[in-house]
Amino acid sequence: MFLNSILVIFTDFTARLLGNAFFRRHFHLFLSAMVIFGPFLNVWVSHYSIFARRSHFLYRIFLRSGWGWTCIFVGSFVFLLSLTVRRSLRLALQHLSRLVVAAGLWLCFCKLVSLLENATGSCYEPLSSTESANEEGKPMLLLREGQTKAICIGSGMLWRGYEVSEDIFLLCMCCLLLAEETAVFGPYLNLGGMPGAPLRILFLFCVLLLSLWLFLLFCLLAYFPQFPNQLLGGALGCLSWRATYQGWFCLGPSWCCPGKPGVGLLKT
Repeated sequence: MFLNSILVIFTDFTARLLGNAFFRRHFHLFLSAMVIFGPFLNVWVSHYSIFARRSHFLYRIFLRSGWGWTCIFVGSFVFLLSLTVRRSLRLALQHLSRLVVAAGLWLCFCKLVSLLENATGSCYEPLSSTESANEEGKPMLLLREGQTKAICIGSGMLWRGYEVSEDIFLLCMCCLLLAEETAVFGPYLNLGGMPGAPLRILFLFCVLLLSLWLFLLFCLLAYFPQFPNQLLGGALGCLSWRATYQGWFCLGPSWCCPGKPGVGLLKT
């Protein structure tokens, strides 16, 4: 009983925060400010921190499979909320199709970034012999043509070229997606909705996941600054959100548009 009361109080508070109009209007600006100014924090953060190592379990377990974690929790929340409100499988699948669109954007982004990197970059093999060192004592680099980035790095060589941070793109897109999909829970409560404990627990997991993605975004920007790679990744993440949730999905539900979160579920 006590734990259930804590769950209700916490989920009610966070639902009203995420559903607040001010938060929804300015959350993308907050993310943009993080991406722009976050790398400057590298001067003040401790480089001996456990988060300054790429081998930390948060990076290994969550960041590498960030899209999977987001799909599992957001998809479960959207599906259960749709069934709880309308008990319509068709409507639930309609709202789940937004995740399919986001997954398609993520796959297209990865493919385009790979093509861009292979087209603009070059592979170099370091020559470590003393005869090949330049005047500054650094080893010379031998150009290896016809190599892709994956083969080059896998062979232990160096890849030089234009890059876009996939991690920053993924985290920004997942944060915006979580904020949009969970924002409907607040209006649902305001309209007198009576969610059960499973729905509240799923919403809580979504809120915790959003907090984790924001924390990992901060860590990557502060401990591993890569300008302008991270800036490009963040910009593409925000543009993807703008094109879908602020553009395409606003057209209304149809055979070619899943609609915005909450459409067909809430009365207002």
